[in-house]
Amino acid sequence: MKESINPYNGDKLFNFNELTYNELEGKVKVAHECYLDWKETSYEERTKLMYKAAEELRNDKRKYGEIITKEMGKPISQAIAEVEKCAWACEYYAENAENQLQDEIIETDAETSYVHYQPLGVILAVMPWNYPFWQVFRFAAPNLMAGNVGILKHASNVMKSAEMIQEVFENAGFPKGCFQNLILSSDKIKSVIENDLVKAVTLTGSKPAGSSVASIAGEQIKKTVLELGGSNALVVFDDANLDETIETCATARFQNVGQSCIAGKRLLVHKSIAEQFTKLFIERVKRFKVGDPMEEDTYIGVMAREDLAKDLEKQVSDSVEMGAKVVLGGNRKGTYFEPTILSGVTADMPIFNEETFGPAIGITVFDSDDEAVELSNNSVFGLGVSIFTSDRNRAKNLIPKFNEGAVFVNELVKSDPRLPFGGIGISGYGRELSSHGIKEFVNKKTVYIK
Repeated sequence: MKESINPYNGDKLFNFNELTYNELEGKVKVAHECYLDWKETSYEERTKLMYKAAEELRNDKRKYGEIITKEMGKPISQAIAEVEKCAWACEYYAENAENQLQDEIIETDAETSYVHYQPLGVILAVMPWNYPFWQVFRFAAPNLMAGNVGILKHASNVMKSAEMIQEVFENAGFPKGCFQNLILSSDKIKSVIENDLVKAVTLTGSKPAGSSVASIAGEQIKKTVLELGGSNALVVFDDANLDETIETCATARFQNVGQSCIAGKRLLVHKSIAEQFTKLFIERVKRFKVGDPMEEDTYIGVMAREDLAKDLEKQVSDSVEMGAKVVLGGNRKGTYFEPTILSGVTADMPIFNEETFGPAIGITVFDSDDEAVELSNNSVFGLGVSIFTSDRNRAKNLIPKFNEGAVFVNELVKSDPRLPFGGIGISGYGRELSSHGIKEFVNKKTVYIK
């Protein structure tokens, strides 16, 4: 039995019965049978249905947003924005997929030679709770447009969101079996991956989960794409526009109550502006409205589970014991964790060298550009970095030095359907979104005609 519990008030929301192994096998079979027809459908038909999915999301964005908020605590305004972003992804791939998957002509000695892209089949997605709609749609939209079909193992605390995502595609008119939600525990994932009808796996989550899934898939010689979190630095140089930078950094850390793989998690500030920056940053974070996530003006609600809030509490307290100073917040009550800022943070502290998944951030001071790069790269993660400077040449010279999947200049790291998204190191491998993402789970077939 799976159960959704509102993290704000503890109310029990929904119960779900887990699939048996026989039921699970049946759903995979339905998916494969659907694929045999779906792969033959025209781009015109797929495009029409994907636009309808976008319309479905926009028309009922409040309904879907409220489910997200109730299940994992995201403030309602941010939950609705998440649904709208999913609609954008559907529209982007409806418009661009056919062109992205056109044959790629390559000049050789042959009369004709080219790369032809074909779908693989049933793709399993293992997805987390922090963006319960967006994480799924950025997988589903490109893969359905490519001719694959999707099966979803979602996080156990957002099973209603998972159910409603399936409903979105069904209401849009996609064939039965094109996208299915699987209600199952993590211990059943292995059997799904090992099913001969499942051709590939994508996972967004923790390193242990990614390692396990990749290992099982590797034994089966099946393709995987992994996005395993990050510890993004926000690097503020001495010539940064302070007003704009502070606004961006505050959003980068505290949106979604800090529960984001690509959130800014380590603030690196040049020593010449550190005191002024810290003062202004504290003042800005204090202005965030804290409260009931169902209220429109709430920006900081609660964390998704109390155990996650306790983990963050320990990271903060351990860092304080090592010499960091709490200059704002630092307290927890149940699932609520105060917006928290620490100063005097060094690279050996948990708030710096571990991934922090909540509304807390540490400030570390640097002296030079080289030290800033060194501090930013002092991480096992490699998802993204934001650098803030008014000097374009400085930015261009620094970009190659960062060991990251993405570098954003004067902006927070964010996912965009038009751009590839993914990391290096233990942040994972492969890419989602853009023309790169849609080609992860296709057969890139070489054709040579003499």
